[in-house]
Amino acid sequence: MKRHLTPAALRYHAPVAVCLLAILALLLLPTGFEGALVYQEAERCTALVTETDDSSIIDTGLVRSGEQRCTLELLDGAFAGQTVTGINMLNGSLEQDKLFTPGDKALVVVSHNGDTITNVTMSDHYRLGWEAVLAALFALFLILFAGRTGVRAIASFVLTVLTLWKVMVPLYLKGYNPIWVGLILTLFLTVLIIALVYGFDRRCAAAVSGSCLGILVTCVLGILFTDLFQIHGAVMSYSESLLYAGYQHLNLTQIFMASIFIGASGAVMDLSVDICSAVHEVVEKRPDISRWEAARSGMNVGRAAMGTMTTTLLLAYSGGYVALLMVFMAQGTPIDNILNYKYVASEIIHTVVGSFGLVTVAPFTALTSGFLLAKGKQTVPLDAKEAAE
Repeated sequence: MKRHLTPAALRYHAPVAVCLLAILALLLLPTGFEGALVYQEAERCTALVTETDDSSIIDTGLVRSGEQRCTLELLDGAFAGQTVTGINMLNGSLEQDKLFTPGDKALVVVSHNGDTITNVTMSDHYRLGWEAVLAALFALFLILFAGRTGVRAIASFVLTVLTLWKVMVPLYLKGYNPIWVGLILTLFLTVLIIALVYGFDRRCAAAVSGSCLGILVTCVLGILFTDLFQIHGAVMSYSESLLYAGYQHLNLTQIFMASIFIGASGAVMDLSVDICSAVHEVVEKRPDISRWEAARSGMNVGRAAMGTMTTTLLLAYSGGYVALLMVFMAQGTPIDNILNYKYVASEIIHTVVGSFGLVTVAPFTALTSGFLLAKGKQTVPLDAKEAAE
């Protein structure tokens, strides 16, 4: 006998099919920048470092400048198997410079004229192998501990990465409005990611509604306070390099505004799903509960979660600025000066405005979950009854 999926099972499994189709479409989607190669007459490949010559490196305290000459065995590409000499230029920057030792695997750029190699430049250490191992371990543990839900989580992760890389970034580079593009893509991801958790059912509708309202609040406040704080988008790392690379038409400030609600959207979705699941559990145990009582239960859960979620955003954004905070303290910089620096003010906007989204998503999701999930007779809240009397 053939087994037919029930409507509930179809609603639960349908998001997986939609997500897989979206991933396939994004994999095949060209970005439009495939031909924008920095090295037109060059080939990028991997190489094994067999010898190094550090005699041309000049040490001045912590600063190292000059060049390191490396003997390389090319491992792939058109010149695989050949032994060449690669140049590793040092610019006196600990952040950007790298040093190679024999046995290292490197990513190199081989410049050539026909079949003749003219120059070999050392790009960086080759890390893709260990990155693949880390990703595989993450996927393995996620599936072991979460089962089918873990597989769905991996699908949502891949979908998010592809959406940002294959859609958002190219559209930004082409000059589309960053705020509208960011909003549309964030709302699209919100719907599909939450649907992967619940399926296309009432819980999904409730959590998505609350999340979208919270993201909209974050968007409006981000735009408003970026203007009030007089923050220019060039405060973002590497953003100024885009202007010098021929993209003077980009509105960096709007890109910064969009980054505020995009960065907070993950925490907003997390909190909305927590509240929606709690309300659903209450409704399952008490089918006769009123919509207002269910919403009030969701608010109680939201109050408990908001205290830690706002701190989560603070730690997430400030974790990358530990060295900067140490510099401020080491130099004895007054706190009022610190808070006035634009890169500190930009992080304050990220943290506080993102927290606003969390604060507002709690009541929004509690209300939408209460009214969409509760099946009991809707009653007027107690304080409203007293006011009427």
